[in-house]
Amino acid sequence: MDNDEVKIVSLLPSATEIVFALGLGQDLRGVSFECDYPEPARAVPVVSGTALPTDGSLSALEIDAEVSARVAAGESIYTLDDARIRAIDPDLILAQDLCQVCAVPSGAVEEALDVIGCHAQVVSLDPGRLDEVIECIGTVGAVTGTSATAEALMGSLRARVDAVRERVRGRQRPRVLILEWQDPPFNAGHWVPDQVEAAGGLPVLAVAGARSRRLTWEEIRGAEVDITIFMPCGFDLEGAVAQAPGLLARPEAAGLGRIIAVDANAYFSRPGPRVVEGVELLEGLLHGTPGSELPGARVLRA
Repeated sequence: MDNDEVKIVSLLPSATEIVFALGLGQDLRGVSFECDYPEPARAVPVVSGTALPTDGSLSALEIDAEVSARVAAGESIYTLDDARIRAIDPDLILAQDLCQVCAVPSGAVEEALDVIGCHAQVVSLDPGRLDEVIECIGTVGAVTGTSATAEALMGSLRARVDAVRERVRGRQRPRVLILEWQDPPFNAGHWVPDQVEAAGGLPVLAVAGARSRRLTWEEIRGAEVDITIFMPCGFDLEGAVAQAPGLLARPEAAGLGRIIAVDANAYFSRPGPRVVEGVELLEGLLHGTPGSELPGARVLRA
């Protein structure tokens, strides 16, 4: 595909970051309502929204209940603006099938395109491991004619991860519990355990490449934890801090070691280039730099 002519729609914040990282921001014609980075992405027309309230009126438990009910009923929590997509007439749509609560699945996108008579190429980005997140940059590069730029960026990101691994080699590895939700508790799966391992930690109650799953407080109480990283999915640092009282009030919190909130949107829950910054952030948190001194993190309990 000739990147001088391609019209791109991104339904993923991570894909939007990749598009800009490859120098294709001028070709991005539509994004999801969550695409807020880099700053120019905020000016791109929104073509995908959510059926859930976005005003902060729902608690963590209420959000989980609403999402679970919609998924169980076979209903999507995301919406597509058919008229706007038809007007854009995109050549390429970047979507995903990894998580039905993270964005519109690519299958639903293809069905919608059939209805509105649009014949865009739909590319699904579905990484499960840390290096697969980086490889997604190559996937986008291949379909946009920017493979050389993508290869250079991937090489740089892999070198940074390798540098972290080298710096933490031989250090004592703290046992790290990653919570991506607190009511009910969920672990963080997929690439996040890889991020912890690369940063010199031992993931607790998590398996690299496996889906995030609901935990029980009994499981958590029985685990040996040195550090808990709180990264509620879909929230920035301030959102995590706002949810923290519920976590800290749990009796099980006494056994969670140091508890640190981080910006999930920027560094962990979105599988884009900034996950490498997440590895570097974790390195500091696990090996000596207080969270209060690192952008994107805040100590909740020392």
